Amino acid sequence: MAWNEPGGKKNPPPGGGGGDDVEAFLNRLKDNLGRMFGGGDSGRGGSGKGSGSGGFGLIIVGLILVWLLFDSVKLIDERENGVVLRFGKADRIMTAGANFKLPRPIERVEVIDVGQIRSSSDQVRMLTKDENIVDIEFNVQYQVTDPELFLFGSRDPETTLKAAAESAVREVMGNTEMDEILTGQRDQLAASSSTKLQESLNHYQTGLSVTQFNIQNARPPQEVKDAFDDAITAREDKQRIENEARAYASKVVPEARGEAARVRQEAEGYKAAKIAQAEGDAKRFELLLDGYKKAPDITRRRLYLETMQDVLAANPKVLVDDSNGNNVIYLPGASGSGAAVRDAVRRGLDALPAIQQASPSRSDTTSSRSSGSSSRSERQPRGGSR
Repeated sequence: MAWNEPGGKKNPPPGGGGGDDVEAFLNRLKDNLGRMFGGGDSGRGGSGKGSGSGGFGLIIVGLILVWLLFDSVKLIDERENGVVLRFGKADRIMTAGANFKLPRPIERVEVIDVGQIRSSSDQVRMLTKDENIVDIEFNVQYQVTDPELFLFGSRDPETTLKAAAESAVREVMGNTEMDEILTGQRDQLAASSSTKLQESLNHYQTGLSVTQFNIQNARPPQEVKDAFDDAITAREDKQRIENEARAYASKVVPEARGEAARVRQEAEGYKAAKIAQAEGDAKRFELLLDGYKKAPDITRRRLYLETMQDVLAANPKVLVDDSNGNNVIYLPGASGSGAAVRDAVRRGLDALPAIQQASPSRSDTTSSRSSGSSSRSERQPRGGSR
């Protein structure tokens, strides 16, 4: 029977059935896509409905692509760091700016604020080195320096820091006496506590760094506060008196040194003056000696005049010649000038030879008297009694 005979079986002609197979495959693929995205059977008279379902599927695919694109980009703030977790394990650190990652659930990011300064305060009562009890109030400021260790290094980094801070303070205060704690050694104690706390944080892998450690208050227990206040008052009085003594010493010692320097300079000046005066006198004497050797009489006369001038300049003097009481020479005293005294001395010296020549000398008077007595004796009669 022919292949196109009515009522017969329709078999494809030889070599002409390939187009029908391709069309059937495309139809089946379209039906499968329609069922995947919730559409109906497109080969059962529903060609309009199948076309609408295909457009909705494309929209969903586009939204998924957009979500994957945005989920692959992570913006990190300037004060933050991001820890990238790949299937829950830390893989790398994201810094400030736009960073790319694989979409979730492959990679996710934990953002840590590393620029924030965090604070922790506490008050504890502890025993000092000399077995006294003291109440300490302290404050710790810190920040995250290693985000990965902060997340996975320890279970609770901030609780660990609080316990480590108390331990560090107890260790430092336990090696310090009560007086040192209460008398202003807090800066050194705080520095030692900060160092020990940082060592503990590094050992526990907390990823935290101490920025400042302050001991805000250190006081004895309230039960013995009055006794400690008296001790502190006495210590402050001692310090005040020592400061006053140092101030007095700072004032007196420079004055004494200045007075000593002044006396030393005066002594050196007096020494220099005496040496210069002695050298001048020696030089003057040498010159005087040379002049005396050249003219002895003139030099003696000049020395005599200068000596008389020095002696008679301050006191009035009267010269009287005992051989003739009528000759009186008056020499002015301090009221006269040195030149007048010198002239008067010279006039007196010049007048002395004339006075001596005008009046007889004692020897002559004595000889005349002796001769007169001898003549009288000669005129007396010799012989004895009548």
